[in-house]
Amino acid sequence: MQDDQAGPGGATGDGSVGRVVLVLAKAPVAGRAKTRLTPPATPRGAARIAAAALLDTLDAAAAVPGAHVLVALEGDLADAERGDEIAALLASHTVVRQRGDGLGERIEAVHADAADLFPGAATVQVGMDTPQLDATRLDDALRTVENGRAAGLGIAHDGGWWVLALRDPRRAAIISAIPTSRDDTGPRTLAALRDALGDDAVAELATLSDVDTADDAVAVAALAPAGRFARAVADILGDGDGTAEPGAALHPRPTPAVSGGARP
Repeated sequence: MQDDQAGPGGATGDGSVGRVVLVLAKAPVAGRAKTRLTPPATPRGAARIAAAALLDTLDAAAAVPGAHVLVALEGDLADAERGDEIAALLASHTVVRQRGDGLGERIEAVHADAADLFPGAATVQVGMDTPQLDATRLDDALRTVENGRAAGLGIAHDGGWWVLALRDPRRAAIISAIPTSRDDTGPRTLAALRDALGDDAVAELATLSDVDTADDAVAVAALAPAGRFARAVADILGDGDGTAEPGAALHPRPTPAVSGGARP
């Protein structure tokens, strides 16, 4: 794992990279990760679900054609669930430490890191809350800005947002002051981007459900049943009390729709 703004092999300033997938990640430590899953999950169970979400997200990011993966990490993997497995995946990517007082500042900072490390590259940023995403969705988001738009934003069903694509990653400064974790964060972020860049310059991307609660986790797992996340949710939430034995079946729950959010 290359850390503290070092690229593969320790190199920085790689002008040959034209597209970058940014992943904001928190080390899945019990009691600190996915705490809204407890109850019904135990703190360790919630962290195991978070670890699986991160692993699936890293797989999707690594599969984006022609893209380099830059991970902004908070916390210590030595204390994390599946920390060795996560570290093994991170070994082929560039890792920087998150910095900034709030989420908005941290988002701005990792985009600034991307601009410094990979001059001229377009970026697409996700967190670890939408493990049902795949490389095609990330590739499509990058193509949106590579083909002429300045930005693309995918709003989440809960009112936040789950993906941000930028032709110039330094434009993330536009949204750094917008309050996060609110039911109007996504619309306010979209409005801020359009005010700064122009309505036609900002595409509204697909709307996805992210994972905050146990019900969210079960519903999202059903969208990607073959992934680590779905297996972890089945193991931990399958009996409804957060202590299911491995292999327990998911309770059937309604599956949320996945819809495009583009304006007419």
